[in-house]
Amino acid sequence: MITPGLSFGSAARLYDTIRPTYPPSAITWALGGKPVRVLDLGAGTGLLGAVLLAAGHEVTAVEPDEQMRAVAAARLTTASPDRAADVLAGSAEDIPLPDGSVDAVVVGQAYHWFTPERALPEIGRVLRAGGVFAPMWNIRDERTPWVSAFSAVVGNEGWGLDQGWPYAPVTPWFTEPELGIFEHTVPIPPAALVDLARSRSYYLTADAGEQARLERDLAALAGTHPDLAGRDVVDMPYRTCVYRMRPA
Repeated sequence: MITPGLSFGSAARLYDTIRPTYPPSAITWALGGKPVRVLDLGAGTGLLGAVLLAAGHEVTAVEPDEQMRAVAAARLTTASPDRAADVLAGSAEDIPLPDGSVDAVVVGQAYHWFTPERALPEIGRVLRAGGVFAPMWNIRDERTPWVSAFSAVVGNEGWGLDQGWPYAPVTPWFTEPELGIFEHTVPIPPAALVDLARSRSYYLTADAGEQARLERDLAALAGTHPDLAGRDVVDMPYRTCVYRMRPA
């Protein structure tokens, strides 16, 4: 049986091409306007790390999955001629960095895979005094009718993230999380909605019959929904939910 949190490696390149990036405004809100040393934890294929580099930050990416890490290395070590990220093997529960070595730790789409009672003190260990910890998620905006129809096929997402911190308390390691929400859109061909589903853990861990059902229903949605049928590209709306907290 494939563990959901480690199911993405087989789809690493698809994940990298189909998943949304992060709005710069979310990064600025989380980290401030000046360049700092940032750990991108659970970095995946480097989608968040690339935005951090573009904003001028010094980035170290840590990712446990070898195939995801290889894609991240290709992206982040060639991001610019004068600035690149270190890409390291490791996990939230075992971070390969010294104590107090980074100004910020960010997590894109991955915190819910962590073991908090082990990960939170480890994150606190590598943060300098006064640093910031900011997990964030891109959540489909289901207020748009065709996006709601997409979710009716694949399942809703969000876990109440826009309503307040939905996980176990972060105390005694961190202060209470502050929530920021940032809206943005990502262009996607309607036919690629199938690929978007193929990049998700629910598809990757499903049996062949369920995978076939998802592909069939999403192809039908793309071909028949009035907001999708006959369109080359549509804008997928996202709400990026960022939780900002500091060492307690």
